Amino acid sequence: MKPLTISDRENMIMALQDQIRRNTHARYNHRLHGVLLVAQGMTCPRVAELLGDSHHTVVNWVRRFEAEGFGSLEDARRPGRPSRLKPEQMARIETALRQSPEQYGLAAHLWDGPALSEFARQELGVTLKVRQCQRLFRQLGFRLRKPRPLVAKADGALQSAHKKNSTR
Repeated sequence: MKPLTISDRENMIMALQDQIRRNTHARYNHRLHGVLLVAQGMTCPRVAELLGDSHHTVVNWVRRFEAEGFGSLEDARRPGRPSRLKPEQMARIETALRQSPEQYGLAAHLWDGPALSEFARQELGVTLKVRQCQRLFRQLGFRLRKPRPLVAKADGALQSAHKKNSTR
Protein backbone atom coordinates (compact mmCIF):
# COMPACT_ATOMS: atom_id res chain seq x y z
CA MET A 1 0.00 0.00 0.00
CA LYS A 2 1.31 3.43 -0.94
CA PRO A 3 1.92 5.68 2.11
CA LEU A 4 -0.36 8.70 2.42
CA THR A 5 1.14 12.16 2.10
CA ILE A 6 -0.04 15.67 2.86
CA SER A 7 0.29 18.19 0.05
CA ASP A 8 2.26 21.35 0.87
CA ARG A 9 3.62 19.53 3.93
CA GLU A 10 5.67 22.34 5.51
CA ASN A 11 2.86 24.90 5.39
CA MET A 12 0.29 22.37 6.58
CA ILE A 13 2.44 21.46 9.59
CA MET A 14 2.59 25.11 10.59
CA ALA A 15 -1.15 25.55 9.98
CA LEU A 16 -2.01 22.48 12.07
CA GLN A 17 0.21 23.66 14.93
CA ASP A 18 -1.46 27.08 14.80
CA GLN A 19 -4.89 25.46 15.00
CA ILE A 20 -3.82 23.47 18.06
CA ARG A 21 -2.47 26.60 19.74
CA ARG A 22 -5.62 28.65 19.02
CA ASN A 23 -8.22 26.14 20.17
CA THR A 24 -8.62 25.61 23.92
CA HIS A 25 -9.88 22.05 23.53
CA ALA A 26 -7.14 21.17 21.06
CA ARG A 27 -4.45 22.46 23.46
CA TYR A 28 -5.91 20.32 26.26
CA ASN A 29 -5.99 17.23 24.01
CA HIS A 30 -2.45 17.99 22.84
CA ARG A 31 -1.24 17.98 26.46
CA LEU A 32 -3.20 14.79 27.17
CA HIS A 33 -1.49 13.05 24.26
CA GLY A 34 1.90 14.19 25.51
CA VAL A 35 1.29 12.83 29.01
CA LEU A 36 -0.16 9.61 27.56
CA LEU A 37 2.98 9.01 25.50
CA VAL A 38 5.16 9.53 28.58
CA ALA A 39 2.89 7.16 30.55
CA GLN A 40 3.40 4.57 27.81
CA GLY A 41 7.16 4.75 28.33
CA MET A 42 8.33 7.34 25.84
CA THR A 43 10.90 9.88 27.06
CA CYS A 44 10.02 13.56 27.43
CA PRO A 45 12.55 14.67 24.78
CA ARG A 46 11.12 12.13 22.30
CA VAL A 47 7.53 13.24 23.02
CA ALA A 48 8.59 16.88 22.64
CA GLU A 49 10.18 16.07 19.28
CA LEU A 50 7.04 14.26 18.06
CA LEU A 51 4.62 16.94 19.22
CA GLY A 52 6.72 19.95 18.26
CA ASP A 53 7.07 21.30 21.79
CA SER A 54 10.09 21.91 23.98
CA HIS A 55 11.37 19.20 26.28
CA HIS A 56 10.77 21.47 29.30
CA THR A 57 7.14 21.99 28.30
CA VAL A 58 6.48 18.25 28.28
CA VAL A 59 8.26 17.86 31.63
CA ASN A 60 6.02 20.60 33.07
CA TRP A 61 2.88 18.87 31.76
CA VAL A 62 3.89 15.56 33.36
CA ARG A 63 4.82 17.16 36.68
CA ARG A 64 1.57 19.14 36.82
CA PHE A 65 -0.42 16.05 35.90
CA GLU A 66 1.28 14.01 38.62
CA ALA A 67 0.65 16.72 41.23
CA GLU A 68 -2.85 17.90 40.30
CA GLY A 69 -4.42 15.45 37.83
CA PHE A 70 -6.38 16.10 34.64
CA GLY A 71 -7.47 19.60 35.60
CA SER A 72 -3.88 20.78 35.53
CA LEU A 73 -3.71 20.19 31.77
CA GLU A 74 -6.63 22.53 31.04
CA ASP A 75 -6.02 26.15 30.17
CA ALA A 76 -6.15 28.39 33.20
CA ARG A 77 -8.26 31.52 33.11
CA ARG A 78 -6.17 34.22 31.60
CA PRO A 79 -5.98 37.35 33.68
CA GLY A 80 -7.28 40.52 32.22
CA ARG A 81 -9.49 43.44 32.90
CA PRO A 82 -13.17 42.53 33.11
CA SER A 83 -15.33 43.91 30.34
CA ARG A 84 -17.05 47.20 31.03
CA LEU A 85 -19.97 46.00 28.96
CA LYS A 86 -22.63 43.63 30.22
CA PRO A 87 -24.12 41.10 27.78
CA GLU A 88 -27.28 43.24 27.45
CA GLN A 89 -25.15 46.25 26.50
CA MET A 90 -23.24 44.20 23.92
CA ALA A 91 -26.59 43.14 22.44
CA ARG A 92 -27.69 46.80 22.24
CA ILE A 93 -24.45 47.71 20.48
CA GLU A 94 -24.90 44.86 18.00
CA THR A 95 -28.46 46.01 17.30
CA ALA A 96 -27.31 49.61 16.84
CA LEU A 97 -24.54 48.59 14.43
CA ARG A 98 -27.18 47.08 12.15
CA GLN A 99 -28.80 50.51 11.84
CA SER A 100 -27.56 53.96 10.89
CA PRO A 101 -25.74 56.11 13.47
CA GLU A 102 -28.05 58.95 12.44
CA GLN A 103 -30.97 57.05 14.02
CA TYR A 104 -29.26 57.60 17.38
CA GLY A 105 -28.69 61.30 16.83
CA LEU A 106 -25.05 60.96 15.84
CA ALA A 107 -23.49 63.11 13.12
CA ALA A 108 -21.78 60.16 11.37
CA HIS A 109 -23.19 58.47 8.26
CA LEU A 110 -21.34 55.18 8.87
CA TRP A 111 -20.27 53.51 12.10
CA ASP A 112 -16.64 54.01 13.07
CA GLY A 113 -14.67 54.05 16.34
CA PRO A 114 -15.55 57.62 17.35
CA ALA A 115 -19.25 57.16 16.50
CA LEU A 116 -19.47 53.93 18.49
CA SER A 117 -17.63 55.53 21.40
CA GLU A 118 -20.12 58.39 21.42
CA PHE A 119 -23.04 55.94 21.18
CA ALA A 120 -21.72 54.00 24.20
CA ARG A 121 -21.36 57.23 26.18
CA GLN A 122 -24.81 58.60 25.31
CA GLU A 123 -26.94 55.44 25.21
CA LEU A 124 -25.17 53.11 27.64
CA GLY A 125 -23.42 55.53 29.99
CA VAL A 126 -20.12 53.73 29.40
CA THR A 127 -16.87 55.43 28.40
CA LEU A 128 -14.99 53.42 25.76
CA LYS A 129 -11.91 54.58 23.91
CA VAL A 130 -12.00 54.66 20.11
CA ARG A 131 -9.54 51.75 19.82
CA GLN A 132 -11.69 49.55 22.06
CA CYS A 133 -14.71 50.40 19.89
CA GLN A 134 -12.74 49.35 16.82
CA ARG A 135 -12.03 46.00 18.50
CA LEU A 136 -15.75 45.62 19.23
CA PHE A 137 -16.50 45.78 15.50
CA ARG A 138 -14.31 42.73 14.89
CA GLN A 139 -15.52 40.95 18.04
CA LEU A 140 -19.15 41.30 16.95
CA GLY A 141 -18.41 40.20 13.37
CA PHE A 142 -18.65 43.62 11.70
CA ARG A 143 -16.04 45.25 9.57
CA LEU A 144 -15.20 48.90 9.40
CA ARG A 145 -16.31 50.51 6.15
CA LYS A 146 -14.90 53.78 4.93
CA PRO A 147 -16.63 55.92 2.31
CA ARG A 148 -14.72 56.81 -0.82
CA PRO A 149 -13.35 60.32 -0.56
CA LEU A 150 -14.81 62.96 -2.85
CA VAL A 151 -12.33 65.23 -4.54
CA ALA A 152 -13.17 68.85 -3.82
CA LYS A 153 -14.28 70.93 -6.82
CA ALA A 154 -14.02 67.97 -9.19
CA ASP A 155 -15.75 68.22 -12.55
CA GLY A 156 -18.00 65.16 -12.96
CA ALA A 157 -18.07 65.41 -16.77
CA LEU A 158 -14.27 65.41 -17.01
CA GLN A 159 -14.05 62.50 -14.57
CA SER A 160 -16.44 60.30 -16.57
CA ALA A 161 -14.63 61.18 -19.81
CA HIS A 162 -11.39 60.00 -18.19
CA LYS A 163 -12.75 56.68 -16.83
CA LYS A 164 -11.86 53.51 -18.74
CA ASN A 165 -15.33 52.02 -18.34
CA SER A 166 -17.38 55.10 -19.08
CA THR A 167 -20.37 54.83 -21.40
CA ARG A 168 -19.40 57.76 -23.67
